[in-house]
Amino acid sequence: MKIEYNNLYTHFILITANRYPIIPEINRERIEKYMTGIVNNNNSKLYAIYANPEHVHLLVTIVADSTSKFINENKLTSASFAWQDSASAFSVSKSDVAKVCQYILTQPEHHKKTTFAEEYNEFVKHYQKTLKWDLPQ
Repeated sequence: MKIEYNNLYTHFILITANRYPIIPEINRERIEKYMTGIVNNNNSKLYAIYANPEHVHLLVTIVADSTSKFINENKLTSASFAWQDSASAFSVSKSDVAKVCQYILTQPEHHKKTTFAEEYNEFVKHYQKTLKWDLPQ
């Protein structure tokens, strides 16, 4: 699935237990390659990784894992199931998490008043307003 709109770059810092400098330089690259495989096998993209003796930095975008196989194998729909080839992802500030959770959990009520097409178009308009375009004059 291609994420059409995505600015969800996440900088992870993984810290060793008790912050002990236990990762030796001789094994740094092997650990980085293993962690890269984990990211890649979970349909995510790794932009950078570096394993320090007591912590690892990773910059990744997380892409939704396909559930099509699970839904089809368990016959959870009346027809063959597939996601479309693209999707959208929008970042949410910490201060808006509760509001967005409430919005998601009240989808049945929301869609009694608004179609998905209307909702999606509003999201795209809203997030495009937040982009800073440097267009040639």
